[in-house]
Amino acid sequence: MKFTTLAIRTWRFFSMIAVFGTSIYSYSLFSADVGVHFDAFGKADEFIGKSDVFYILVALIVANNVLFPALGRQLIKLPSHLLPIPNQTEWTAQRDDLNEHIQNWIFSLVAMINTIIAMTVFVLATVNNEFTFKIGDFEGLFYLIVILLLIIVLALPIRLIIKPKVEEL
Repeated sequence: MKFTTLAIRTWRFFSMIAVFGTSIYSYSLFSADVGVHFDAFGKADEFIGKSDVFYILVALIVANNVLFPALGRQLIKLPSHLLPIPNQTEWTAQRDDLNEHIQNWIFSLVAMINTIIAMTVFVLATVNNEFTFKIGDFEGLFYLIVILLLIIVLALPIRLIIKPKVEEL
């Protein structure tokens, strides 16, 4: 197993633990109504129920951790000529490497979404409990999330543009 594969699988595992842990922790901190929209002064002006937040989280977690990996398993089963990839003939000859890149990409996306959900739920619990942090303290989180998602989404196409290394006997 390559180091990148190990690192991505480890990240995915710990992101699942983080999303479950922050969900349970945050659920215990939420009041009956959870503020989900804030005005210019940082005060909550739109609320949803605590149970609604829980059901939305469960749906996101299940969809992310079940549907995306299932999509990845189906992509790996497709014949090479059906995949819209550059350098298709070279990648067809190195199908095991291609499968590993696709699977790593899907797992990275899953891990990133888990991480985003965990951070978002933690921030939501923090600002709803009147800690010293206000919603404005987390403005930079949006830009960090967008940058990391762009990096992950663009990583596979960029890697596939590069021709695979041919292993000599």
